[in-house]
Amino acid sequence: MINSGSSLFFADMTSASAPDRIQESLPPAMKAVVLTEPSPAEKIRLTDYPVPKVRLGWVLVRVKAFGLNHSEQLLRLSEIQTDYIQKPIIPGIECAGEIIDPSDSTFVRGQKVVALMGGMGRSFNGSYAQYSLLPAHHVFPVLTRLSWEETAAVPETYFTAWGSLFECLRLKAEDVLLIRGATCALGYAALQLAKALGCKVIATTHRREKIHLLKNADAAVLDDGSLTKKLQASAFPPITKALDLVGSRYLKDTLTAVAKGGIVCSTGILGGIYSLNGFDPIKDIPNGVYLTGFFSNYPTAQTMADIYSFLDHHNLTPSIGAVYPFSHIAQALYDMDSHKIDGKIVIRVN
Repeated sequence: MINSGSSLFFADMTSASAPDRIQESLPPAMKAVVLTEPSPAEKIRLTDYPVPKVRLGWVLVRVKAFGLNHSEQLLRLSEIQTDYIQKPIIPGIECAGEIIDPSDSTFVRGQKVVALMGGMGRSFNGSYAQYSLLPAHHVFPVLTRLSWEETAAVPETYFTAWGSLFECLRLKAEDVLLIRGATCALGYAALQLAKALGCKVIATTHRREKIHLLKNADAAVLDDGSLTKKLQASAFPPITKALDLVGSRYLKDTLTAVAKGGIVCSTGILGGIYSLNGFDPIKDIPNGVYLTGFFSNYPTAQTMADIYSFLDHHNLTPSIGAVYPFSHIAQALYDMDSHKIDGKIVIRVN
């Protein structure tokens, strides 16, 4: 006999198992974005795809919303051609949703969760779908006041910002933080977290028309590639920490922009250059300055809980540029590719 709330019922031990019954209650097919070849936004269509069959070590999640990311654009436009990407593949490296089938995990059906990284959308099917079968160790429970769309704007973007600021830069309230390339979803998240902590923040953009988007920073600077000279000629206080989201293109300049004893974290690749040929660590890293980087492939349940707790404690709402229904995914991807949206783009699925 099983107690379910206030009602009692006898289980038929000869009937199908719970996972089988759950699977039987689901539709046989779902809507999903399925890639087999390079696909610009205008070629994206929702197609019918089988609902995944649950297996041990994996949980089935009903996707409520997911964010769009630059790495998914890279996959869609070029990386899909590589041998290490299984094809067909459903892209998407993050999502927010609810557990439909917990399999052998400690999750319970209906539990609110987020998932990110760990091979999502590359090694196995990701979040551009109504249902996603995900390894339990990369699915994390969340307790938050945020809506589904707001919850979905957090995982990859805020995890990367959080790791860059607190694990790599060891950011403290008394720091003066430089965010180079701040007018992107990751930049907005880092700015929000740093200001909530109490830091002074100098934020940059290379586009004059986007300066106004950095109104929450203590100073907004137009970046022409020679930031060190511009900062030295100003009345800005010495920079103790720097988050470089532009990447290799201006990394040497960022290293000389911080004060002795400062730390630079190189996290983004907005500059479009992925490696730095001819980089000489002995000559190019100033004495007493430290260089690190953050790789966002290893989230933990504790870190994700800390992020949502921090947002709730400080009454912060993730910066969302736009929300699109799943049926308009092609338009959302086109707008992302065309840089039409300032901030995180979120897709509402259910």
